[in-house]
Amino acid sequence: MSDPRYTPLRERHEALGASFTDFGGWQMPVRYTSDLAEHHAVRRSAGIFDISHMAEFLVTGDFAAHFLDYALAGRLSAMAVGKAKYSLMLADDGGIVDDVIVYRLAEDRFLVIANAGNRGFVDSAFASRIRSFPSMVERERPELVAGEERTFEGFLGDRGVDVEDVSDEYALLAVQGPAAEAIVAATEGISEVSVPWAEQRYYAWADATFLGSPLLIARTGYTGEDGFELLVRAADAPALWDAVVAAGNAHELVPAGLAARDTLRLEAGMPLYGHELSREITPAQAGLGRVVVSDKESFIGKDATPAAADAPVLVGLVAEGRRAGRAGYPVVDQDGVVLGEITSGALSPTLGHPIAMAYVAPSSAAEGTAVFLDVRGTRIPATVTALPFYRRTK
Repeated sequence: MSDPRYTPLRERHEALGASFTDFGGWQMPVRYTSDLAEHHAVRRSAGIFDISHMAEFLVTGDFAAHFLDYALAGRLSAMAVGKAKYSLMLADDGGIVDDVIVYRLAEDRFLVIANAGNRGFVDSAFASRIRSFPSMVERERPELVAGEERTFEGFLGDRGVDVEDVSDEYALLAVQGPAAEAIVAATEGISEVSVPWAEQRYYAWADATFLGSPLLIARTGYTGEDGFELLVRAADAPALWDAVVAAGNAHELVPAGLAARDTLRLEAGMPLYGHELSREITPAQAGLGRVVVSDKESFIGKDATPAAADAPVLVGLVAEGRRAGRAGYPVVDQDGVVLGEITSGALSPTLGHPIAMAYVAPSSAAEGTAVFLDVRGTRIPATVTALPFYRRTK
């Protein structure tokens, strides 16, 4: 068993009395004080999260955009510099290797942020796809190398395409909530912001510096609230944390752990790899068919056999009372026949009633369908509902 890993902010978390849990091989703060208090703070004001366990890959070179079109499910070549896009890395059979966010840093430079637990799988998949990319180009996209004096293979690792795992070089902080912009904008040490705050849009990013070092400010998040994710060199993370916390004192900013992050993303209907997403699940089953650009010339997963007509699909469930279904609990009909299984569930702190996401048979997936949650032998009435459960109003 490998030793647990800690982020550069370990001392900050320990000083705050955080409780830790293993997450993707990392010891991460699960809470500091109260799950509920941290959750409500993000909905009402703001929370700061350490998400430095996430994996970062730089994809560079003249063919970087076309390579990502081939390696991922989306059309990344159409994304403008300064923008970000949610995408999927698929296996040959269409299963989901990971869900990622891609940032276009320049015409020939992209940042891909992947899940911590899938870092090795994503790294291996990128390496394999680089090896198979030239033959795909020669077979299906010969116009990309028309007129070049060298074969396409001659560009690999030169100026053609290169993928570098830079995860250990960077730390990532998330500031989420209605007060997030005011806090980050007031953080001492952040300067040279390339895009005025009022012009920064969702799923876009800006260049900046923090105490003279490079800082990427992305208007992205995993809570259903407005917010930012701040990518900084690992050595600068403690100082950035301190500066953001100091700026947040005027806005009731609180440190928040993985427990609050999980209930926040569940309310927002955002899938979590290992729960709603896996190698055994296809994008269509997960309600992510829109992410796959099926008319691209070629990409890994394009030729996958479609899921069977009776393959389970992801739905939202709401129930009354206080007892919540948890991951792994069955979803049944009135006769006790199993219809599917819960992947994530909780008593919603914001809404005050139980919510869950589950995979159920298509015949039971229509909005308004009455089902039951089998909560340790007790059947709890529930209703299929549209996702997300919660949507911010501003």
